[in-house]
Amino acid sequence: MTASAPSSPALRRYQGVAPTLGERVYVDPAAVVIGDVTLGSDTSVWPCAVIRGDMHRIRIGERTSIQDNSCLHITHAGPFNPEGYPLTIGDDVTVGHSVTLHGCTLGNRILVGIGSTILDGAVVEDEVVIGAGTLVPPGKRLESGYLYMGSPCKQARPLKDSEREFFKYSASNYVALKDQYLQEQQS
Repeated sequence: MTASAPSSPALRRYQGVAPTLGERVYVDPAAVVIGDVTLGSDTSVWPCAVIRGDMHRIRIGERTSIQDNSCLHITHAGPFNPEGYPLTIGDDVTVGHSVTLHGCTLGNRILVGIGSTILDGAVVEDEVVIGAGTLVPPGKRLESGYLYMGSPCKQARPLKDSEREFFKYSASNYVALKDQYLQEQQS
């Protein structure tokens, strides 16, 4: 990881803490990444996404994409929750458009469908698909190997082998796309 001094309006320091970027990270100029945020190598943050690590930490793994209009935040420590809830996302995760992630933990190889919301203290284990528009309530645990859908979410069915293979495909596809965007910026 290389520490990043904010070099664009997209990367902002908060209370002396700047986002930390791994190698070959793409943050779109129209996105905002603030404060105590770490982005792993080959991660991408797309237009109008907001990642706000102002009152707790946000850690995002490698080859993860945070797509357009997504909002990522935390829960601060306080009298109602002494530890607060950081936001942690693993490797090879695809966060779809307009997703809200708030103080939750996501493992590796996950697809979060468009318009989904995952709330405080929720834990999503490795290899899970969350259908579009799904609401994961506070404190809920989603077991590895399943598709979850609904508001509130329910376990719909086990994942197919083709869906498990899609995790790496989707992550690789977004790595290739962000590489094209980085190349365009250098031209």
